[in-house]
Amino acid sequence: MWINRAIWLNFNVIDLFMDTPEIVRNDPWLEPFKGVIKNRMNRALRKESELSGGSLKEFALGHLYFGLHRMKDHWIFREWAPNATKIFLIGEFTDWTELPEWELKSGDKGNWELKIPADNLKHGDLLRLSVHWHEGRGDRIPVWANRVVQDPETLIFNAQVWFPEKPYKWKNNWIDARKSPPLIFEAHIGMSSEKEKISTYREFRENVLPRIVAGGYNMIQLMAVKEHPYYGSFGYHVSSFFAASSRFGTPEELKELIDEAHGHGIAVIMDLVHSHAVKNEIEGLGCFDGTPWQYFHDGPKREHVAWDSLCFNYGKNEVIHFLLSNCRYWLEQYRFDGFRFDGITSMLYYDHGLSRDFTSYEMYFDGQQDEDAITYLMLVNKLIKEVHAGAITVAEEMSGMPGVGVPLEAGGFGFDYRMAMGTPDYWIKILKEKADEQWNVSEIYHELTRRRDDELTIAYAESHDQALVGDKTIIFRLMDKEMYFSMNLGSNNLIIERGIALHKMVRLITIATSGGGYLNFMGNEFGHPEWIDFPREGNNWSYKYARRQWSLVDNQDLRYKFLGRFDRDMIHLFREEKILSIKWTHLLFENPGDQVLVFGRGDLVFVFNFNPGKSFSDYGFPVDPGKFRIMLNTDGGEYGGQGLVDVAMSYFSNPDQYTAPRHMLKLYIPARSALVLKKIPLKRVHD
Repeated sequence: MWINRAIWLNFNVIDLFMDTPEIVRNDPWLEPFKGVIKNRMNRALRKESELSGGSLKEFALGHLYFGLHRMKDHWIFREWAPNATKIFLIGEFTDWTELPEWELKSGDKGNWELKIPADNLKHGDLLRLSVHWHEGRGDRIPVWANRVVQDPETLIFNAQVWFPEKPYKWKNNWIDARKSPPLIFEAHIGMSSEKEKISTYREFRENVLPRIVAGGYNMIQLMAVKEHPYYGSFGYHVSSFFAASSRFGTPEELKELIDEAHGHGIAVIMDLVHSHAVKNEIEGLGCFDGTPWQYFHDGPKREHVAWDSLCFNYGKNEVIHFLLSNCRYWLEQYRFDGFRFDGITSMLYYDHGLSRDFTSYEMYFDGQQDEDAITYLMLVNKLIKEVHAGAITVAEEMSGMPGVGVPLEAGGFGFDYRMAMGTPDYWIKILKEKADEQWNVSEIYHELTRRRDDELTIAYAESHDQALVGDKTIIFRLMDKEMYFSMNLGSNNLIIERGIALHKMVRLITIATSGGGYLNFMGNEFGHPEWIDFPREGNNWSYKYARRQWSLVDNQDLRYKFLGRFDRDMIHLFREEKILSIKWTHLLFENPGDQVLVFGRGDLVFVFNFNPGKSFSDYGFPVDPGKFRIMLNTDGGEYGGQGLVDVAMSYFSNPDQYTAPRHMLKLYIPARSALVLKKIPLKRVHD
């Protein structure tokens, strides 16, 4: 029985009438765990009723209550600190000392409040809290601060009053990110400049956004947006959850970037970190009111052993309120179109998924799961759709937990997509361990299409993870040091030729077999050399590897332009043909001996010849009867190939006794190349 979202609001209906959730009906292997799945659904419904009485949207308004707010004739400041005994607002206006008139008053449930005359604060003032508790005191950044800045000389962080006289005026509304399959351009604002420095929201809007538009991507995933004390953390050690990082500019400049992207029809999602937080106490939430457990677990569960960070206690209603309000804040204040949730696996398991190999379904339901975290994930996915119906959520989850990308009413967690995290690992494995002659096309196809039928996935050959120092990008694995000397047009280098050919093929087959969407990290589309290494003591605080060398792809004398041009045309083809809207590919032909693979998706036929040394003439394979035209050729001269295939002519299938009722289509397929053909209608001849 199908359960709609109205029924989802009533957990008693699920208990009485829904004997078997849809996720179990779709996967009989889940039958032994049906009770656990139903219990998860009911836990989420009961928690929703407990928190909000049925309206998560109204519940998630903490950012409009806590923090600093300008009223008509005064300011109001509120903070939640249940263990505090005294709290003072200090800043430039108090000469950084505690003054009686700036002391907050204690209220119910650990809430503190201060009413401030309108003239006593102004836009741009720096401030902090001085929090007292039994036998202790500490300076703290307000938890709900919407602007945090770092002094360039002392490196001290302070909150900043941020209420400009002229608020930003939006020109464009949200994008309906669910309307089209996501083609994601993953980006980091700070390292998006060619110069050895931290780039800005404005520079990204002026210099990088036009590249994304031209490249055909319909979605940008912004990393490291929330304030974080250590730049080299890539934004994953968040300190101030409601403040856009001031390293990159002002809130208005971030809004202008998102607004302009929307004007081009491009959705913008945030790389959201709700799985953990930085351990810092002054800048972060680590010991805000003098206790280690205000927002986090106490005892052994408090610290993440691998990440040197703190783990939220999702069993506390105040923590759920904080995190849900955080999502609503970014959706409404900055008009983000959704989130890519980082570290979901860490949230799901008490051991953060570090001590199990997930080889059986029992490992997903053996009682070692953090059911409070699962409840939170179900609630946050519901909230996001209530706030912005066109928003999408993407889960970075590597354990394969069933249901992560399944709708709530079907027994899942409610994410729209999950990252296909096994795909880049697979590419690294075969690039490291197998010679080209050993690449098995049957295995490649199986690995790239191995996913749950009830979930959509975002495929990628590599993301920022594979570009970090200590690892290697695909282009670097293919070319290594040769790319430093032989990427000019006049060079004749077989390693470079191989690298360019396989870089294109790997990306094409990854997107062509995707389960719903595709992601690329900025610069990887044109084979950006080297790795990512943020300034740190070990490299003398250098920005040399924390930037993107766009001049390489712009230089018409270098071969990077071929890879950039291919990526552009590939993305445009998939966008225009709406090919990822078709859920599955269908295998047409595979010959591991020849290393030839052919599969179809919609009206497109994908032909791959991974053979490093053999080209094939009149190579036949079965297709549906019709006329075909080549839409993309990795061996095209415009992409740095040999241009050995005539892409101007049409190709006709012919009846064949061995492939009936399908026809046979014969092509010339150069070594290490791929072709994308489209079946086109035959013109009818009228008398």
